[in-house]
Amino acid sequence: MSGAYIFGCMGLALSADEKAFFRDADPWGFIVFAKNLESPEQICRLTLEMREAIGRDAPILIDQEGGRVARLKAPHWHEWLPALDQMDKTKAGCGARAMWLRYRVIADELRALGIDTNCAPIADIPAPDVHPIIQNRCYGRDVGQVTEVSRAVAYGLLAGGVLPVLKHIPGHGRPVADSHESLPHTDVSRNVLEQTDFAAFQNLADLSLGMTAHVVFDDIDPTQCATLSPTVIKLIRDEIGFDGLLMSDDISMKALEGCFKDRTKAALAAGCDLILHCHGHMHEMIDVASAAGAMNAQARARAERALACRVEPEKIDQKALLAELDDLLIVSSDEQHHSN
Repeated sequence: MSGAYIFGCMGLALSADEKAFFRDADPWGFIVFAKNLESPEQICRLTLEMREAIGRDAPILIDQEGGRVARLKAPHWHEWLPALDQMDKTKAGCGARAMWLRYRVIADELRALGIDTNCAPIADIPAPDVHPIIQNRCYGRDVGQVTEVSRAVAYGLLAGGVLPVLKHIPGHGRPVADSHESLPHTDVSRNVLEQTDFAAFQNLADLSLGMTAHVVFDDIDPTQCATLSPTVIKLIRDEIGFDGLLMSDDISMKALEGCFKDRTKAALAAGCDLILHCHGHMHEMIDVASAAGAMNAQARARAERALACRVEPEKIDQKALLAELDDLLIVSSDEQHHSN
């Protein structure tokens, strides 16, 4: 029975200790970062090793948004403008199609490596003073545009056989702090949040995978960030209506305090289905696994629904899709992306 966690690893291949640990811990899935990615051939070997270590076709995640958050870069893979910059350089009315094309190409690149889950779309709506780590990763500045483009991103990934992960529920578009370094707060009223930030996620609540925000919403739960707050997780489930598989954002971020066992127990007790631990430090993963245990029945059912969305994609002509994308832009293809 799969453990209620997703783990990373330290290098370009699994060590003997990692293989033994993963075999016993049986994580639901894995996540890879730049330190794990060197060449197409090496990545294919690594993703195969991960699945062989636990004896099943486990999902393998990545953050491949394009722009600043991109684990795969040239010369082997396409590079992209940050999402909001692309949106600002796209012809009026063409933003959703342009982003579908972008993520259909990204999905094609990921599947070729054995990676089948991407931590996108981002349905955060950026406030003018939001921390730069969020700002230009977003898809627009209002609920309608963010909803439309986020759905296009999700469908582009799904068409390419890659599962999308909706983030950061219920919204990371207002804090001026970076949750990688400290705990962000927003003091915006619940009423305003319901009309804006939460509304975008409500419109996308049918997606099957989601990730929480390490953000404190002072008007809802002033003491705990969303990941650790039963009140906010209940809001995500009951008011936003998201009934997909809900993973925490990275449990090792500095926004969270306490030991890894306590963080893990708090996130699961709040209502998260899975713990995301990204960086592959063995002693931390051991603590997470021991604290989390196996997925519960409800989480397993949500996981099965999510994995059922994986399809074998139709082959595409990347050059044709990129040419169509270029036609939708008001900048040259050299400015927008660079082929390998």
